[in-house]
Amino acid sequence: MAAIDLVAGSKASEDFRKQVLGYGLTTAQILYRMPDHPALLQSYLWQSYDVFPKFPALNDFLDFWQRSLDGPLFSVTVAHSKLIKPAEIRAVDGVFRLH
Repeated sequence: MAAIDLVAGSKASEDFRKQVLGYGLTTAQILYRMPDHPALLQSYLWQSYDVFPKFPALNDFLDFWQRSLDGPLFSVTVAHSKLIKPAEIRAVDGVFRLH
């Protein structure tokens, strides 16, 4: 049974459904120039579930920002579970010794 079939009609949260479908938590630190004081930078933190490596949700948000907001973007730093994640630990079922 495909993952899509398992989550399509379930009562699982939207975030869980996205994770099953391959989305991962994405965090972007956005630095932008203050409209009234262009020499100053302001920080904005954006977080949502998105797809690595194209980040369609983040790109949609950045397009909205450039179209609708006055503060011009300075830089965007992205962290995603496929880019950075903690070391994975596997349980060992047994110990084998070779003499």
